[in-house]
Amino acid sequence: MHELSLIQNLLNIVMQSASDNCIKKVSSVALVVGENYGALPDALDFAFHVLTQDTMCAGAALVVQKKPLVLRCRECLAEFSPRGATCRCTYCQAFRTEVVSGRELYIDYYEGE
Repeated sequence: MHELSLIQNLLNIVMQSASDNCIKKVSSVALVVGENYGALPDALDFAFHVLTQDTMCAGAALVVQKKPLVLRCRECLAEFSPRGATCRCTYCQAFRTEVVSGRELYIDYYEGE
């Protein structure tokens, strides 16, 4: 379950930032997770609640915003969300595509006191 190490790294960043800003208690953490990143929201939530015990983030809410997978066709430059398992352009049917969004994982914000 790689979600544990992902959350641990993200929590280290949040707790360091909170400490640097004299925040004693974190009340919520908002993550943006791309649809194609490969992290399961339920596993992220479980890891968050396990790893925050006895930390300044204990009891904090985890808000996960899913970012859809968006591709750009290298032939016609159209942007689209793929349907099913194919990455074929929905406009010109070309197979040459690149990812525009949907692979991200980052902390959008956190709140505390």
